Amino acid sequence: MRLARHGRKRYAYYHIVVADSRAPRDGRYIERIGTYNPNTNPATIDLDFDKAYDWLVKGAQPTDTVKAILSYKGVLYKKHLMGGVKKGAFSEEEAERKLEKWLTEKEAQIQAKRERLAGEESAAVKKQLDAETKLREAKEAAIAARNAELAAEAKAAAAPAEEEVAEEAPAEEVAETPVAEEKTEAPVEEKAAEAAKEVAEEAPVAEEKAETPAAEKAAEEPVAEKDEEAPAAEEKPAESEEAPKEKGAKS
Repeated sequence: MRLARHGRKRYAYYHIVVADSRAPRDGRYIERIGTYNPNTNPATIDLDFDKAYDWLVKGAQPTDTVKAILSYKGVLYKKHLMGGVKKGAFSEEEAERKLEKWLTEKEAQIQAKRERLAGEESAAVKKQLDAETKLREAKEAAIAARNAELAAEAKAAAAPAEEEVAEEAPAEEVAETPVAEEKTEAPVEEKAAEAAKEVAEEAPVAEEKAETPAAEKAAEEPVAEKDEEAPAAEEKPAESEEAPKEKGAKS
């Protein structure tokens, strides 16, 4: 009983076969009784228990690896129990009961090993993920610190330029603001001044129109009085001249 190699390089699996000892390792064999894959943990063993026991009872000699496989699967333990039954140490039913108990315990051990390995694998994966997370966080913190430094440097470099712009801005505002005010307010002031001027020009004309007849009357009335009073003044001397004459005549 031996192993026949199959599979690719560095990933081999084996067939458990019964072959003539004179045949090549991977040559002709009598019967295949199972497979063995050592690439998994624990190793995967698929064995025909009854055939292996029959060949072992017939006198087939297993190699060291196959012997370990047969012991692992309980074939050798069954042969040992059957030897005790032949000797009369215990009955065949008791041998079967002991074998079932042993197989159950063995399966529990194998299952516990699988769970332990799965837990270790998940713990290793979690540990690796935690390490990667810490490394990523450290890198992100370093990048953030570097970005903050660059932002501070850029702000410090931009501060003088902003101060220059702030110093130049009032001069531009002083130069530009009156122009804007003049453009917006000058027409209003001009319109108000023109309206006031028109009102001022129209008011004296109206007053002159209203006062002209009275002035003319005032100017004309003295002229009339003078014309009327002038003959009276002239008449008085005439009367005075005639009076002496009359006095002279009387005398």
